[in-house]
Amino acid sequence: MTVRAIALLLCGVSALPAAAQERPAADVSPAPDIVVIGRGLPARPGDRTADVVAIDAARIRESASGRLETVLADVAGLQQFRRSDSRSANPTSQGLSLRGIGGNASSRALLVLDGVPQADPFGGWVPFPAYATDRIGLIRVTRGGGSGYFGPGALAGTIEIASADPADQPALAADVAYGSRRSLSAAASGLLRRDGGFATVSAAYDRGDGFVPTVAESRGSADRAAPFEQFSAAARAVVALGGQTELQTNLSGFTDTRERGTAFTRNRSQGADASVRLIGRGDWGWSALAYLQTRAFASQFASVDATRTTATQTLDQYNTPATGTGGRIELKPSVGEGRDLRLGADVRRVSGQTQELYTYANALPTRRRVAGGTALTYGLFTDASLTAGPATLTLGGRVDRWRLTDGALREAVIVTGVPLTNAIFPERRGTEWTGRAGIAVTPVAPVTLRASAYRGWRLPTLNELYRPFRVGADAVAADAALEPERLSGIDGGVTLAPGAGVSFTATLFWNRLDGAIANVTAGRGPGTFPGVGFVAANGIYRVRRNLDAIRSTGLELDARWQSGPVFAQASWSHVDPRVVASGAAAALDGLRPAQTPRDLTSATLGWRKGGAAVSTTLRHAARQFEDDQNSRSLAPATTLDGYAALPLTRTLGVELRAENVFDARVETGISGNAIVERATPRTVWVGLTLRTG
Repeated sequence: MTVRAIALLLCGVSALPAAAQERPAADVSPAPDIVVIGRGLPARPGDRTADVVAIDAARIRESASGRLETVLADVAGLQQFRRSDSRSANPTSQGLSLRGIGGNASSRALLVLDGVPQADPFGGWVPFPAYATDRIGLIRVTRGGGSGYFGPGALAGTIEIASADPADQPALAADVAYGSRRSLSAAASGLLRRDGGFATVSAAYDRGDGFVPTVAESRGSADRAAPFEQFSAAARAVVALGGQTELQTNLSGFTDTRERGTAFTRNRSQGADASVRLIGRGDWGWSALAYLQTRAFASQFASVDATRTTATQTLDQYNTPATGTGGRIELKPSVGEGRDLRLGADVRRVSGQTQELYTYANALPTRRRVAGGTALTYGLFTDASLTAGPATLTLGGRVDRWRLTDGALREAVIVTGVPLTNAIFPERRGTEWTGRAGIAVTPVAPVTLRASAYRGWRLPTLNELYRPFRVGADAVAADAALEPERLSGIDGGVTLAPGAGVSFTATLFWNRLDGAIANVTAGRGPGTFPGVGFVAANGIYRVRRNLDAIRSTGLELDARWQSGPVFAQASWSHVDPRVVASGAAAALDGLRPAQTPRDLTSATLGWRKGGAAVSTTLRHAARQFEDDQNSRSLAPATTLDGYAALPLTRTLGVELRAENVFDARVETGISGNAIVERATPRTVWVGLTLRTG
């Protein structure tokens, strides 16, 4: 979808709240005791039994990069597959996970925005440039899985994002900043508020010449800077329909273009989302949600010679259209004081296919590949809580049916049309039973003890099932026979809150991910391998497989303190994950999952008063292995970020931001021929802000 199309869609939806405002006041005004807030049903009391971390709007605004993935790094243990952010990473590597259960670029944590799942319908990664941080009012991260209340996919935890409401944004806001390497960041939003609701329209634009991802000692003349250009826009309307019912409509779109630092590595993502949610806030609360997501992804791949003087195109993934549709119904019946009950059902259908040109000869492709399919999941869930004196008990569960259809992999010679592969995969289906139980007790006022046990599941993505892919000289074959991943876990913790503005939380956990999907090394080039074809001499051949399991045990610590305008927060995650493997993957038994550091730490010290703010954030990631065989490791990395905002007038202000102040080398990957890539170097921003109303 082009930027022009996105703009036209937003203009159309922004007219909807205006039309609602023109109706007679009696039709849109809520009852006197009803506040239109644009959020879902109230949080469940049973959340008290889980390890939940909240990030408020003020902290979200103070990110040095202004990007969602950096904001989420405040929660130690919440990580992407690779360390790079959405300016330089390949979008397909940006899946989310928690608690050290490893990753393979598809998300093992469930991300929802206003109740809508956000993972890419085809590949399961997260389109981070779609989420401008000024549109976000609250983030709640629940560590620990359990595919109950939120739906399938919440293996390691859930990240809930709530859109900003009128309390979080002014009538008119605009920001523009200029940064290192000719980077430009601009955003603007408008808010129209009436007694019967509110409407917002916003847009954000980012671009930069980028940096050279390959580290200096590995570079050759083929290496160059990796520019990026990204745009997103959104419109939202919240209207009271009378009585205690609220209508929420969201429409958003984005475009994202990046390069990976050599010729023939450009990639492009585009998408548009629409959702409608009805909320009933009476004694019997209820909600009904429906949504539509469209995505298109294209990416080029190159092979660079041993001296890194020449880049040759090896694959052109010229189009990957995908669609996600779904809905959710939830009831919150009145069951008496101290009790909470939720009943509901949800459904999600995703479909997509990759369209690729490959096996280049004389700079022209000779073969074409089309691979993809359709996945459907639908389920019923229940969640109940009971609060009795100092204790809270919670029990929830769900049953899901899943079905995989239309799976196919077709490859053919372009000139003659002669088929090389014509694999039609059989329909598959199954049933999953999952849930969560927990207890929290406050024996004395400052101390809360909690424990929980849970089970969750995740269906393999269409990308994992049907699409082989390449990264440089390395190649990975798909596996249409992959089984769902299933996680079982327990955790226990304590929260100390000795005074206002002070809290400390510690959590111990044990997780076992059965059937963990991993890219398992099966050979080295040169040679021709099933599912991928020829792999060069410096390349590695891998196959997606279900491992027996990944076991992960760990400790999470979180602390917060605030005294007047001064605040501090810290988060530390220590994990010890191990692979359990046999058969063809037996060599991996006892090793650590790829891209999983033992320790992740984040600490922030800041000051806020009026419109002024100053903060600094220190982050550390321990050494982690690049590959499944633990043969190559990425060095530990420590970075320091800074943020400062100073009002000049009642409406104008200046903003200074600095990422990676000391220009630490943050390694993100090592290719088969020992070429090291890095994440964002030191980046400094100077900007102006406008706030009115």
